[in-house]
Amino acid sequence: MLDEPRIKEAEKNVRAYIEDGLLKKQSFQEPIYTILRRNAKDSLEIAGFLLQNKKSDLWIIVTSYYAMYYSANAVLYKLGYKIGEKISHKITADALIVFVRNKLKKSLLEEYEKAQQEALAGIKTDALIETFDFERKKRSDVQYEMKEAELHGKATTSLNRAKEFMLEMEKLL
Repeated sequence: MLDEPRIKEAEKNVRAYIEDGLLKKQSFQEPIYTILRRNAKDSLEIAGFLLQNKKSDLWIIVTSYYAMYYSANAVLYKLGYKIGEKISHKITADALIVFVRNKLKKSLLEEYEKAQQEALAGIKTDALIETFDFERKKRSDVQYEMKEAELHGKATTSLNRAKEFMLEMEKLL
């Protein structure tokens, strides 16, 4: 679950990104939105293909992460925010916490409406947002530091997380 210091850090970072022009308000343009969604879908399909055909675990993790990254950027873009090229992965992680976390919570609350379990929705929302940040860090680790034997289990986990993340992001689009 996201803790208060991480949420405060994200809020502080997002204010700085906006001041520095790294994160901008932008009017909606359908072609950009379509490309982000297509890239998310293609990345997830490639990750699934690689897993099914027992190909590179490293690239399953990388493409699963990119499915989440593009999906998150599609949601942020639809909300009116365009992320630049510089440190885009960190900006995406922070912007998800600041701009999407509460909307996702609402979406999940609607899903759990019958049960009226706001606390459960909050836990799931934070866990979902954290999976993006975790996968961002894992992608960096596996590309540069992890041994081949450790990768397969992590690859399967990454693909499953990407599927769940994209399913929840689609509800916001």
